[in-house]
Amino acid sequence: MLKPLNRRELLTQAGSAGLPLCLGALASPALAQQGYPNKPIRIVVPFNAGGATDVLTRLIGEKLSARLWQPVLVDNRGGAGGIVGTDNVAKAAPDGYTFVVSLNSSLMTNLFLYDKLPYHPQRDLTLVSQFVNAPVTLVVHPSVPAKNGPELLKYIAANKGKLSYGSWGVGSYAHLAGYSMSESQKADMVHAPYKGEAPMLQELIGGQIQMSYASALAAKPHIEAGKLKLIGVTGLKRMAVLPNAPTLTEQGLTDEFYRIAGWIGMAAPAKTPKDIIARVSSEIQRICVMPEIVERISSMGFTVAASTPEAFAAAYKKDSPVWERLVKTSGARLDL
Repeated sequence: MLKPLNRRELLTQAGSAGLPLCLGALASPALAQQGYPNKPIRIVVPFNAGGATDVLTRLIGEKLSARLWQPVLVDNRGGAGGIVGTDNVAKAAPDGYTFVVSLNSSLMTNLFLYDKLPYHPQRDLTLVSQFVNAPVTLVVHPSVPAKNGPELLKYIAANKGKLSYGSWGVGSYAHLAGYSMSESQKADMVHAPYKGEAPMLQELIGGQIQMSYASALAAKPHIEAGKLKLIGVTGLKRMAVLPNAPTLTEQGLTDEFYRIAGWIGMAAPAKTPKDIIARVSSEIQRICVMPEIVERISSMGFTVAASTPEAFAAAYKKDSPVWERLVKTSGARLDL
């Protein structure tokens, strides 16, 4: 958990950030009248401590604590691919003191992967702000002759039934995108799921599999060492940590799954007051564009989103059908 900041620390951080030392000056009249927030705020991360979602939440949580003049406590509740912690928030009181920061998996794609969830993301949660987009790299073993996306598709098509691709688990982006690439070329590639990126990349380096999607943070050292060949990156923008790597859409790959990327965002229980959602979202947006936060986000291989609730909802609505199609065509299913 984050160490709660005492009043002196909060005032010092607020002053250093150039904030007026009056909560009412920051809040809307309605919020000032309510005195929001007047107690600690809990942010649930539905994964174990130490992962990217946890690290990012703690960075932003410290800044949010200073801006709201209240402790922000990070509560790690891992289990069932993010379902346990997300369900905890979905069933929490909608009073503005409980939020969840999670991946698109527990906030969107699990809806398509599981026959029945204990919560419905679109009914039981309301979106606050998308912190970051999380594009990934497409990497291959150095023995694969392809140098770009179109060449890789041709290579896949010419080696039907001979290739395999890795993922960090059934239903992950690496699984769904790899399956779609194989299906588009009628290549019958074999899916090899692993328990995490590290073992997957070791198998790729060793030549047991030929291709995989992987986070920039995990793949970059192996790319620089010549142990993996970088084909491109997903999403619509190049990564700051790999500025010379073109996106797959730049290379002419047009399917929507090359455009979409994972993300990390915040949600609250449904029926949380709109003015509280707007206030917290506004603070998150300011925090996410602070130079030191942008630098850390970029170093993790992410791109800043810092979206309003409305923009987050629009992006969610646009991407949801793509994820649903990927899940259905792959036949991926998971059980609680």
